[in-house]
Amino acid sequence: MHSDHGNVPEEYKRYLAGKALVVVACILALAGFLLLSLCVGAAGLPLGDVLASLLGQSASPRVDAIVRGIRLPQALAAMVAGGGLAVAGAVMQAILRNPLGSPFTLGISHAAAFGAAFSVMALDSGLMTSGQSAVNITSPYVTTVSAFLASLVASGIIIAISRTRGTRPETMVLAGVALGALFTAGTMFLQYFATDVQLSAMVFWTFGDTARASWTELGLMSFATLGCTLYFLANSWNYNAIDAGDETARGLGVRVERVRIVGMLLASLVTAVLIAFLGIIGFVGLVVPHMFRRVIGADHRFLLPASLVGGALLLLVSDTAARLVMAPHLLPVSVLTAFLGAPTFLYLIVRGRRS
Repeated sequence: MHSDHGNVPEEYKRYLAGKALVVVACILALAGFLLLSLCVGAAGLPLGDVLASLLGQSASPRVDAIVRGIRLPQALAAMVAGGGLAVAGAVMQAILRNPLGSPFTLGISHAAAFGAAFSVMALDSGLMTSGQSAVNITSPYVTTVSAFLASLVASGIIIAISRTRGTRPETMVLAGVALGALFTAGTMFLQYFATDVQLSAMVFWTFGDTARASWTELGLMSFATLGCTLYFLANSWNYNAIDAGDETARGLGVRVERVRIVGMLLASLVTAVLIAFLGIIGFVGLVVPHMFRRVIGADHRFLLPASLVGGALLLLVSDTAARLVMAPHLLPVSVLTAFLGAPTFLYLIVRGRRS
């Protein structure tokens, strides 16, 4: 009898170690890929030069300019955005108990884009300079707050719909599609009255692109993403409980409504900050949590860190690929994530129907 009891913690430890191993493997892959992405591009650089530049030992100012000035902020922005969107997606899927939840599919991304476009037009928070990075947002805080408020409206509607009785996952996504269409129409309305310069800027802005992040914006994005991720991790037991059903969670003493509303608020905040600076990057928040749910299961203590690292890895890989596909032209990364993400999304819907 005793030996049985002795085995349970052992097996549980092994089970935990297996999951932790997946996360560690992703972190190592991420570090390796970060170095690779700093080496490749229109101007290929040897790894030695890149490392020297990162350590501040570089002899050549040209290498420094390419690595520190252009590629490092872009790679880090891709990692922060990918991780943030993936965690936000994982949390939305948990809170709404809906496998198709994510900032993009629920229309929250489109709402944030509308908020940002509105602030650029009406509040005059953007100076549009033509050129490689066509948008200089003169007051990033105004734009972010505006994007955040719009995304809050969208998540408020989504929460309200999810609280009406008997909403199936499909209903939520349809509501998201409707919201997405509504906010896209709002953005188009603004575009119709925009000047040529504002128009080209808005269109350019809706392409999700990591190349436009400066160090300050990167700092803001990292701050928002890390802060919210820590909160989500602290609540991972609550999300596990909600996964088992609202009644069960209440029985375990989880304040379901509060966890749900705060979770949606923070997930929207992360989305809004990332979108206000980088534009719409879709499907990362949907696909990454799904992949990891199949690999390590639905335990949010592991699913959230895995999504954070996996999302960072996916977007960094996509971003590097987008740099190389049409070199020397830079393809915005959102084009690539949509090409990869849309078929995956369809596959998930079809597979969901069968099960």
